Amino acid sequence: MDGSPGPEPTTAVVTGATGYVGVNLVRHLQETGWQVRTVGRRPLAGIDPSRVHHTIADVRQRSELLPVFEGAAVVFHLAAKVTLATVDPEAWEVNVRGPAEVAAAALEAAVPRLVHCSSVQAFDLALSRRRLDERSPRATSPDRPLYDRSKAAGEAEVRQVIQSGLDATIVNPTGIIGPVDLGPSRINSIIDQAARGRLPVVVQGGFDWVDVRDVVLGLVAAAERGRTGENYLLPGHRATALHLGRLAAGLNGHLGPVLALPGGLARWVAPLGERVGRRIHSESFTPASIGTLLDDPLVDGSKAATELGHHPRPLEDSVRDTVRWFEGEIRL
Repeated sequence: MDGSPGPEPTTAVVTGATGYVGVNLVRHLQETGWQVRTVGRRPLAGIDPSRVHHTIADVRQRSELLPVFEGAAVVFHLAAKVTLATVDPEAWEVNVRGPAEVAAAALEAAVPRLVHCSSVQAFDLALSRRRLDERSPRATSPDRPLYDRSKAAGEAEVRQVIQSGLDATIVNPTGIIGPVDLGPSRINSIIDQAARGRLPVVVQGGFDWVDVRDVVLGLVAAAERGRTGENYLLPGHRATALHLGRLAAGLNGHLGPVLALPGGLARWVAPLGERVGRRIHSESFTPASIGTLLDDPLVDGSKAATELGHHPRPLEDSVRDTVRWFEGEIRL
């Protein structure tokens, strides 16, 4: 060894770094030797600020993004607003104009690769209940929830910039669970309540659930091996809300939910639930939240498995670690 300094670590930019997936991605990048810059609308939490260059910026403002993107090897665009409301203008702006401005800034700053984190909700799950893959129709119908349509429209904005020369790929995780979760997210909150024996009733239906740690690995693999312009679904395991709740409850010796509310009844009551929720600032029981469980898609993850090496861990491990996180046995 000649004693000369080694090469500088590769630089990654993460938008939405203060969110659920963002915190986990930044921690992974730090642990694997990346130099990380982050973008968010509030100060960092759950991340060592001495190891990150954080910029408070709005992803809808290209001028605020360009200085952060300069010289980066990859931009991971995670910033989004998850909403279950029927009307949410801010969510539409963040989820549609945000990807457009991030993609345009990445092209202008000559970033070699953009990974856009979308969602399985960008697909029309009502048309894909039997089987969903990357060729399935997108959520463009006005009958689909606002969030679903906004994610589909955001992908369309990124594709327009790809046509102008941007090297970008898109990943579509399913329902995300697992530690660490500083939020907590809605579904992780339900897992926590079930583990405490406080969830007697759930809604009939289910979804595909993927561990946030596997999503992080999929994002990094997409940066390294994803093909330009391609989508990659990142599924986990399909399970009903009843099964998920009972898995969590059983870890602490509880029976778990004893009743699954029929889907038709839940859908009928949901509009009233949304009106009440606006008053108490809750989106737990809305047409979108109920509809998501009733869609219950069968997601084909073979493309991500073949091209990205995506192999999700067992659902039982994700639920156990989520419960351990909330009980303080897993720490930052």
